[in-house]
Amino acid sequence: MFSGDYAQGTIFPAPNFNPVMDAQMLGGALQGFGCDKDMLISILTQRCNSQRLMIAEAYQNMFGRDLIGDLKEKLSDHFKEVMVGLMYPPPSYDAHELWHAMKGVGTEENCLIDILASRTNGEIFQMREAYCLRKEINGSRQEGYTDPAMAAQDAIVLWEACQQKTGEHKTMLQVILCNKSYQQLWLVFQEFQNISGQDIVDAINECYDGYFQELLVAIVLCVRDKPAYFAYRLHSAIHDFGFHNKTLIRILIARSEIDLMTIRKRYKERYGTSLFHELRNFASGHYEKALLAICAGDAEDY
Repeated sequence: MFSGDYAQGTIFPAPNFNPVMDAQMLGGALQGFGCDKDMLISILTQRCNSQRLMIAEAYQNMFGRDLIGDLKEKLSDHFKEVMVGLMYPPPSYDAHELWHAMKGVGTEENCLIDILASRTNGEIFQMREAYCLRKEINGSRQEGYTDPAMAAQDAIVLWEACQQKTGEHKTMLQVILCNKSYQQLWLVFQEFQNISGQDIVDAINECYDGYFQELLVAIVLCVRDKPAYFAYRLHSAIHDFGFHNKTLIRILIARSEIDLMTIRKRYKERYGTSLFHELRNFASGHYEKALLAICAGDAEDY
């Protein structure tokens, strides 16, 4: 399975969409005493991102208030993170998450790896524009370009880089994995196997460690099957990190309109249990309801 294959999200544009009516309902849910969280979930998780932005505009016009500001004020904990996260355009959401990962106490490397290894050049460019992250992030990956002869050369360079392990070879490894198109890397990895008799992931794991190794492996896994990579990251967030809420929220929101349905399929295939079932087991309250609504469970998942 090549990651460029057709993938499917879980959230689609709502038919018969009326942003003014939605804004009015949200106003009622947020302005009164207490807060109608079920109403927030039923509206914000059932509209696509561009529709949510239109709702926020209608809300501003109607109440003279910022919807994100009101959500932050009225909600708390992880439920707030989900509802607020849904309101950012995808490039801003990525940039926001990266900024927090880089500015926090100790860089949250998994966040950087997830985003930088999986986004296309266009997505990285928009992300940089969104938060002026020009110094920190560079998107120079070629798109949709393949050259079998170059793939064989690159495979030899990768093989040497794994053997030599000098600073110069490390840079060469990085240049190839970070700049070539996913389609080209697919060919490179096949050539690498032919030349070395070894899978590229095994070679990287043997030769490098720490953050650099994790980033390289993440790029390889994303090239091979991006939804499977995210299924693996969700599983480790749930089981290896004691339900790492930030990772779960980030992946579910960021992939909801791209390939979350496909990620769910990979999760079930690989781990023998549905993502929907896992979320029900580990989350609770309106936080759980919001995650399940984004995950969009089928009847067999209940």
